[in-house]
Amino acid sequence: MPPARTGVADYAAALLAALRKIGTVELAPARADVRLYHVGNNVIHRGIYARALAEPGVVTLHDAMLQHLFLGTLGEQAYVAEFVYNYGEWSRHLAVDLWHGRAGSGLRPEYYRYPMLKRLAQRSLAIVVHNPEAARLVHAHAPAARVIEIPFLFTPPELPSPAEAVRIRQQLCSAPFLFGLFGYLRESKRVAPALRAFRAVRAERPDTAFLLAGEFLSRDLAGAIDPLSRQPGVIRTGYLPEREFWRMAGATDACVNLRHPSAGETSAISIAFMGIGKPVLVTGGGETGAFPPDACLRVDSGPAEEEMLAGYMLSLRHLSGFGAGIGRRAADHIARYHSVERVAELYWNLLCAYCRPAVSSVA
Repeated sequence: MPPARTGVADYAAALLAALRKIGTVELAPARADVRLYHVGNNVIHRGIYARALAEPGVVTLHDAMLQHLFLGTLGEQAYVAEFVYNYGEWSRHLAVDLWHGRAGSGLRPEYYRYPMLKRLAQRSLAIVVHNPEAARLVHAHAPAARVIEIPFLFTPPELPSPAEAVRIRQQLCSAPFLFGLFGYLRESKRVAPALRAFRAVRAERPDTAFLLAGEFLSRDLAGAIDPLSRQPGVIRTGYLPEREFWRMAGATDACVNLRHPSAGETSAISIAFMGIGKPVLVTGGGETGAFPPDACLRVDSGPAEEEMLAGYMLSLRHLSGFGAGIGRRAADHIARYHSVERVAELYWNLLCAYCRPAVSSVA
């Protein structure tokens, strides 16, 4: 839970508060009628993953992948055994190769092809996911698993007033249009392609700026990005606490939030910016397939990524009302399907289905 600096922690805290408005929910109790776990693809989830196996309950799978959790927590022998459990004896030599090449696991597509979800999916009462692609990946590993798709929740934030947003903007830059890329900066966030696309945009529209707001998770990536992040028009900040994040979000005109390769996750940042009516540029695919086609801008992964991204960015910069219309439709969609009240009710009904008769509390 917060103050842990993760999106999963923020999500868990928001959901906990919403569930407590419906009924009794305890945090990490020794005994429970039904347990709800939040699991992500990161070594910090090793403890909750182990507990979800030992005391099965309902699992919210924030990433439809556990590959990197296992790479960061298991030794070679245990990793290979887990891989073989998921994919069969034929995969043993592949598992050994992946283990020894794990230093490049953040970007190499081979690692994303093997999410290693079988054990958790088979053991849990139910798996909650946030998009159709995640559901497909879980079912591919455990066809008999109960998989429930519940939209990623959105809690309306306290945004800066229009006057304060202007002041924030003036402190950041004098450009009349500001793009932003937010969150933990890893290879799959496509930081380098985004900054190269911005360079092409700025060559045509020098009155454009780019806010790079987040913490690099790799010194190698930070070093590789450094020359691009020093180009004219780029503004750098580090990690943003929640209040500062929303202040910056309110002052930003459009969000660049690409993901490739993807771990089957629904991006909290995409939901946040769409929820406040900002246009978001996302990578096309199953993870974003539930968004209306006119409520975001989908960028293809692959050779045309940078050119397509630059074209969309220029359209947002040139066409009056284009971004505002996308943002308005995005906000309508998020309010209708992703409201924290609706999401909490869906969770509550699911959890209560696993409670003992005449018991209406969950944990």
